[in-house]
Amino acid sequence: MTSGSSKFRIYTKTGDKGTASLYNGQRLPKDDDMFHALGDVDELNSAVGVAREYCTEEAKLQQQLEEIQSRLLDVGSAVATPADSSSQSKLARVAFPSSATAEVEGWLDGLDDQLPPLRNFILPSGGKAAAHLHMARSVCRRAERSVVPLVRAELVDLEVGKYLNRLSDYLFTAARYVALKQGHPEVVYKKAAAAAADDNGKAATTATAAADASAAKP
Repeated sequence: MTSGSSKFRIYTKTGDKGTASLYNGQRLPKDDDMFHALGDVDELNSAVGVAREYCTEEAKLQQQLEEIQSRLLDVGSAVATPADSSSQSKLARVAFPSSATAEVEGWLDGLDDQLPPLRNFILPSGGKAAAHLHMARSVCRRAERSVVPLVRAELVDLEVGKYLNRLSDYLFTAARYVALKQGHPEVVYKKAAAAAADDNGKAATTATAAADASAAKP
């Protein structure tokens, strides 16, 4: 950042003693639940950013993910402005719109309409773009778990929790969509017993084929 001819340094040294400021100016320990939630949301934004970089062949999906990254900054602003210690003007400034959740729902439905029904549990898979979207989805669930207690305590608006909940569903569906579009198969989950039986079946087939080949030799 610059201001006129002077340049602001990225470091302030104000957090050297283990505290940091929220948007409303309140200082709290850096390991406070507020900062755990903010950190998880920030990590989610980075994970979405990485996934977006792998979706170069899907311009519409890239646009949606970029929009989501901006909304996640809004989520962070809302979390950093607890209702019990912030002025009405600041709360109004960071109010999270329900339209953002509705928008994600619309995108989710649009992607899901193009996918085959999901009949099995799948592993995070389907190529690099899909795998990173699955990673973002799991980080999103963690961010939601961090925000839920703050919503329950009425420190953060319920709409923020709803957005994160819907976003994790979107990211899962987006992962399946990009795997389909890029032609990468999804790996189906197998229970240990089923996997062992499958391996035994493959071994038996291989052994039978080898025996048949040996018997066919003159």
